[in-house]
Amino acid sequence: MSAVSIQQSKPVSTQEHEPQQQQQLAEDVQTGPLKLEHLLAKGFTKRDLELLKDGGYQTVECVAFAPVKNLVAIKGLSEQKVEKLKKASKELCNLGFCSAQEYLEARENLIRFTTGSVQLDSLLKGGIETGNLTELFGEFRTGKTQLCHTLAVTCQLPIEQAGGEGKCLWIDTEGTFRPERIVSIAKRFGLNANDCLDNVAYARAYNCDHQMELLMEASAMMAESRFALLIVDSATALYRSEYTGRGELASRQTHLCRFLRCLQRIADTYGVAVVVSNQVVAKVDNMGGGMFAGNEKLPIGGNIMAHASQTRLYLRKGRGESRICKIYDSPSLAEGEAVFAIGEGGIGDYEDN
Repeated sequence: MSAVSIQQSKPVSTQEHEPQQQQQLAEDVQTGPLKLEHLLAKGFTKRDLELLKDGGYQTVECVAFAPVKNLVAIKGLSEQKVEKLKKASKELCNLGFCSAQEYLEARENLIRFTTGSVQLDSLLKGGIETGNLTELFGEFRTGKTQLCHTLAVTCQLPIEQAGGEGKCLWIDTEGTFRPERIVSIAKRFGLNANDCLDNVAYARAYNCDHQMELLMEASAMMAESRFALLIVDSATALYRSEYTGRGELASRQTHLCRFLRCLQRIADTYGVAVVVSNQVVAKVDNMGGGMFAGNEKLPIGGNIMAHASQTRLYLRKGRGESRICKIYDSPSLAEGEAVFAIGEGGIGDYEDN
């Protein structure tokens, strides 16, 4: 079996293929996200679209979700033009109210792809949910990066095999991505290893600003090809090293908030699952003279990270070689735990011998 391989579309002659383009635009309305070309029918020019793309806005949803001040900052776009763009994009995206019944039906159609572990999938009611931000936090050697490697493969499986049927985009801030793991995990799932590697877009981030710039590139790539998963491993490592001391805490949290908001915007626009790993810090008991409060660990990022993540999973070491995943916070999942293991083929169920 081969992994889903999706090639970027090639430019075609406008005159020769205008009917095909119109048909494609009509299909986009049903499947989303909407390409910027839909704005041409609203009276905007190709030059307007070029300015938007240069500013990092690749789809109609990106324009609709963006604050007005950000669009006005794009050189060449007047305030009057921005107002018209916002109005047109909101009309195309239908950002108004819907009934709770309609929203329920939409959520029932959300794609969830397997983690590789039956027990963990059961805990998550089917696996990792697309369109949302899932946070994995825990100490070192608890399985965060290994789970990310497994998801980078399972997201490529066909939907009928509990996959996401799309590519993976990986932003690495700690240098822990290993393509060799993709190969071994692909073999476990019966996928072509070379296809799996081709379907993982990888980039190393070296500072917080670079990390943000890579998100802009990611948005452009997702506008041209089908992606199912965006991984950031880890989301907070560079912030801990670049912003030190209480004097820079406000600046760090502001930058982190912008980064997490961009991640959520990508999830909303392209319907991909966003998975970020996070480090932890030992909790200090202020009432006890600055002593550490037992073994309690807290995720880095404070309330900014807590509010940005829809699902927060706490990973810790269990007995022997087992690992435990706990639902730390979720708007839809009940509290619970699942035991899993890390093997040659990635994340799987733990067998107590």
